[in-house]
Amino acid sequence: MKKLAIASALLSVFAVTGTAHAYQAEVGASVGYIDPDKGSSGSDFAINGKYYFNPVQTRNAPLAEAAFLDRASNVSAEAVWKDKGDTDDNTYGVGVEYFVPNSDFYVSGDVSRNILKLNHARDIKTTYYSAEVGYLPAPGFLVAVGAKGYDNKFDDGVDPTIRAKYVTQVGGNDINLEAGAAFGDLDEFNLAADYYIDKTFSVGADYYDNDLTKQREFGVNARKFFNQQMSLEGRIGFGKDRTVAKNDYNTFGVAAKYRF
Repeated sequence: MKKLAIASALLSVFAVTGTAHAYQAEVGASVGYIDPDKGSSGSDFAINGKYYFNPVQTRNAPLAEAAFLDRASNVSAEAVWKDKGDTDDNTYGVGVEYFVPNSDFYVSGDVSRNILKLNHARDIKTTYYSAEVGYLPAPGFLVAVGAKGYDNKFDDGVDPTIRAKYVTQVGGNDINLEAGAAFGDLDEFNLAADYYIDKTFSVGADYYDNDLTKQREFGVNARKFFNQQMSLEGRIGFGKDRTVAKNDYNTFGVAAKYRF
């Protein structure tokens, strides 16, 4: 009984102090696996990091949404290595988000370089980029418009985009709702929703469809913060390749992140 009382007291301390915790950087790593019905399976590994210009105050927000709700401007970087049997698919990128001080305006941009290595063929190098401007008409609500494009030696294009993100409460619990779309050649859209069982634990679902690549995928996910710094998340995806090959596939991924 004494041990149980001590454990309960420690958990209470963490719950109280968690609302006042601040962090200024977050680093993470993830591994994934893809299992198609036809063809070889593949794997991927990624590392990422984000630095905030000012310390992020978690207050009483869901820990996963603390930076967004605190309007925390930041720079980020990511590297992804994918092994698809006879193909290596690697991407390196950087990005920035900036919430204009003393206003409700927001701007963001990112650029990345993808290198597709095919056996017995020359590498295909593609640059991807995007930029957007946004407005927050209410706390936790962002609407943004912009453009995203790509360029390689075979083709290039730029298409308009729109997206929205809303973090609010329903029935005393926090939820996150997201939607986005790109028009023109890309012709893609995505939806996502997360339900926070408490400030440290969420479950969610997402959907993505791209008419250019003929890819469609539905996923379910969960994320748990074990303390103010460390979190673990997992996702299972159910996809469909609608190209001439017509192939169904499943994806599995886990990721860990640390804040300091």
